[in-house]
Amino acid sequence: MIKYDKEGSNLEHIDILQEMLRYIDAHIKEEMNVEKLAERAGFSPYYFCRIFQCGVGSSIMEYVRSRRLAYAASELNSGRKILNIAIDYGFETHSGFSKAFHRYFGCPPEIYRAYATFDVPKIPDLSKTNQFISEFVIEPKIMAKKAPFKLAGFAFNIKLPSNTSLTGNGHIYHKNFEKFPKLWEECRTDGRLEKLHHESFLKFHAEYGACFFKDYEEGKFVYFIGVEAKSRVTIPFCYDVYTIPEALFAVFTTPSSNENNFSSIIKNTWRIIFSEWLPNSGYELDGNGVAFELYDDRSTVDTGKVCNICIPIVKRQL
Repeated sequence: MIKYDKEGSNLEHIDILQEMLRYIDAHIKEEMNVEKLAERAGFSPYYFCRIFQCGVGSSIMEYVRSRRLAYAASELNSGRKILNIAIDYGFETHSGFSKAFHRYFGCPPEIYRAYATFDVPKIPDLSKTNQFISEFVIEPKIMAKKAPFKLAGFAFNIKLPSNTSLTGNGHIYHKNFEKFPKLWEECRTDGRLEKLHHESFLKFHAEYGACFFKDYEEGKFVYFIGVEAKSRVTIPFCYDVYTIPEALFAVFTTPSSNENNFSSIIKNTWRIIFSEWLPNSGYELDGNGVAFELYDDRSTVDTGKVCNICIPIVKRQL
């Protein structure tokens, strides 16, 4: 943040920088360079680079690139090809866009669109010294690598939607977050989950909602609802069996909620993990791992409901 001098001239600098951030968003698909932006701001390129770095916290073109990636991320469920979106925001190839996207968000665009295609974050308010990305802050526990364990239950093949609809307030509505609660409700109402909890192979009564990504470039993955099973037992053929591989996990606990807003709180936590925490964490998604929700006794109470969301991670490669 720019420090005010005695005459207060940097107040004007902040106003100019704030206007430039608005200009960049308004012209995000157009060609930009330091010279063009500095000319519009009324400064030499050298001086503009200095005050931009000081006031915004990144170089000019790094900021432009991050905003283009944010806008591109917001369109991943628009039904358009990823290459066309990439070209719109200044990336010449699918490969180049995917690499830049992975470096920034910590996961490939194909996986990001499964969880985090929402509004573009607001531009920074440079008049505030403390800024919060979200309406609540989440901080995970980083767990030591957990040995592989087996789940038994019900597998559902999921195809990411080719398009999305807009809600009345203009937010992109992701159909997966409508589908998952319905799958849980079906398993409860038809008695499948109750029967599962009475099986002899059951190890714990906690329930899992796990995402086993396969061919995610084609928008396909398996969503699994089940329980942890004992390791050396025979599981009837009426159940699907999957293994959670060994991984380092970031474990997030959802904010406290009640039955009415539990599903929306979970959805919002997923969004924040992928769109805000992961890009700034120093980690990236472990492509060989499995992400899952864990519902234990804390999820069964009427008020104060929480669950854990566990994301397989690896240290980001610089």
